[in-house]
Amino acid sequence: VLGRHPHAFWFRPHDGALDAPAARALVLDGGERVVWVTVDLIAVDQAFTRAVAERLGADARGARLIVSASHTHSGPGAFMEVEVMAAVSVDRFDRQVRDALVEDVAEAVRRAGRAAVPARIGSATAQTRGLTVARLDAPVDTELGVLKVVAETGAPIALVWNYAIHGTMLPPKNLHLSGDVMGLASRELEARLRVPALFVNGAVGDVSPLQHGHPAAEETARALAAAAREAWSRATPAPATVVTAVARVALPRPRLSLRNCVAAWMPRRLAIPLGVVLPREAELVAVAAGEAALVTVPGELQSQLGVAIKRAAPWKRTLIAGLSNEYLGYFVSAADYERPSYVSCASLYGAGGGESIVRQAGALLRTLRDRAEARAGDRR
Repeated sequence: VLGRHPHAFWFRPHDGALDAPAARALVLDGGERVVWVTVDLIAVDQAFTRAVAERLGADARGARLIVSASHTHSGPGAFMEVEVMAAVSVDRFDRQVRDALVEDVAEAVRRAGRAAVPARIGSATAQTRGLTVARLDAPVDTELGVLKVVAETGAPIALVWNYAIHGTMLPPKNLHLSGDVMGLASRELEARLRVPALFVNGAVGDVSPLQHGHPAAEETARALAAAAREAWSRATPAPATVVTAVARVALPRPRLSLRNCVAAWMPRRLAIPLGVVLPREAELVAVAAGEAALVTVPGELQSQLGVAIKRAAPWKRTLIAGLSNEYLGYFVSAADYERPSYVSCASLYGAGGGESIVRQAGALLRTLRDRAEARAGDRR
């Protein structure tokens, strides 16, 4: 295309929308303040999250900001500043596009803030069957988690639902904007429950949808919405103190493995260094509300690594908020990094990147538990 269309340089422009991508926001202020936004985008880079914070100004000051991308592959493009990511996924950076998206996100946060009322929070999980398939030779997490937010009167306020699935049910030839299966399921939930339904992708690195195509996406969306409603019905909201914690995780030197990307016979030492364009550390954010906690991941974590975080966490329920605040590619186990595949090719922090995320996420969730218990002791 090479610039023949406004706001599209390498890629073809969209041709309208099947279902318009959306930004949804939840503002929690119960001890500490959290601004949580979900957006129907393939990912967000650090510059996007920073631009949201700057646009919000006083509305985000003193708050822990989380921007979670749904990972739809049919969303808008041209909004990422990181050139290596933009070139392969969202087209060349266009500030006008990014600014428009950031303003939509900021407006969603402002509306959520204006609508704030005393609330209670509950959580629950449900299991799904026959909706996803593994990209690697390992089982995938089929758990769907929800946070149920209601007013003190019991009136529903918002639903957060967390599940690992790639937004690739619509075909590559699709040129219509869409939230893919996650967006369709959120709209189904909103129609049924009459509250905003914020989708947060999980440890999605090696999790693909079992079926493809628009009819299959609608069917899968109905199944996901049914599972989320089932969990919603079992969640028991209660007064909840909001506690947050943040930590930096040191990452291995970023590099693109030619062996993993091209052919298994190539020497392991052959790689393209990426230290000029990618950082050597990332930020993880953890939030607790009642019996549930979440931890962010700056990319696509392998499913079994997400399960490891959940099992080790000192919380009744733990949500993995993948693709949140930053995008640094895939993170897999050391064993799976040694097996050439698309997933290991896109694992830019090597054999140790995934384990680094797991260790720091676990430590952060334990710190969060200590802070929550200290806060509870202060109230007594």
